Amino acid sequence: MTVNVFFAAKAERWPHYEMPLKDAIKSAGIDADVSPDFAPDQVDYIVYAPNSDVQDFTPFTRAKAVLNLWAGVEGIVGNKTLTLPLARMVDSGLTQGMIEWVCGHVMRHHLGMDTHIKGDAGVWAPSAPPLSWDRNVVVFGLGELGTACAQALAQFGFNVSGWSRSAKSVQGVDCLHGPDGLNDALARAEIAVLLLPDTPATTNTLNAKTLAQMPAGAVIINPGRGPLIDDDALLPALDTGHISHATLDTFRVEPLPKDHPYWAHPSVTVTPHIAAETRPKYSSLTIAENIRRGEAGEPFLHLVDRSLGY
Repeated sequence: MTVNVFFAAKAERWPHYEMPLKDAIKSAGIDADVSPDFAPDQVDYIVYAPNSDVQDFTPFTRAKAVLNLWAGVEGIVGNKTLTLPLARMVDSGLTQGMIEWVCGHVMRHHLGMDTHIKGDAGVWAPSAPPLSWDRNVVVFGLGELGTACAQALAQFGFNVSGWSRSAKSVQGVDCLHGPDGLNDALARAEIAVLLLPDTPATTNTLNAKTLAQMPAGAVIINPGRGPLIDDDALLPALDTGHISHATLDTFRVEPLPKDHPYWAHPSVTVTPHIAAETRPKYSSLTIAENIRRGEAGEPFLHLVDRSLGY
């Protein structure tokens, strides 16, 4: 029997995904039709982006799973019409992209590259940064992406700690958890990398109180989620220099409004949510594997825990 795979994302994304999806599903040994044009009651699997026009899942009466194209599921996990299994996106390309972006910006701030890139012409002012061995980097969030980034940073020689809400164990990383662990993590975080999920429990993880617990001159790097930071608390901390710089890839409102203070602040770098772009070549492999599992009666990969929100 042919499996019907419904592509439920913005129309402009279909040309980028059509062949990678079809090729990956075929290579997985599945006889499937893949299209953005199925009737809901004929759909077996939904390949889904949360900004899709599809918001009511009740007509999809024979569907077996929703396979998210994004790592983040905050835009769909609370949908009360969605009772199907929901799998978030975890793929090698997304992970590698995040590792490269995070390590690049950590090294940029560790080495003080901006001083020389933006330095005054004709001014010879040599200075040496500490070695990575003497720099404390804390990754907040030890899911798939946080763990991968923490281990990559440890390979550079940084003193890497990781904080998560529940206990984790990651080779080469000093793992902290819970409220007491958060206090310790904040105190260490000369460079903080935010990779927590967006849930009610993580909103404003960095606020006036927690920012004050960080070392003077700390750097914040946020490729995770915009609501992790209280913007109204971060801006004063940047103005005083307690936080020396913030490199931000995610925001509460995207695209970031043109009149937002972050654009003009000399201690803020804005990047347009590019840290971990989903690449069709690699995400299609994850989707195909989950379809294969569904057809074989095996457990789906990367299922969302609705009680936790990720």
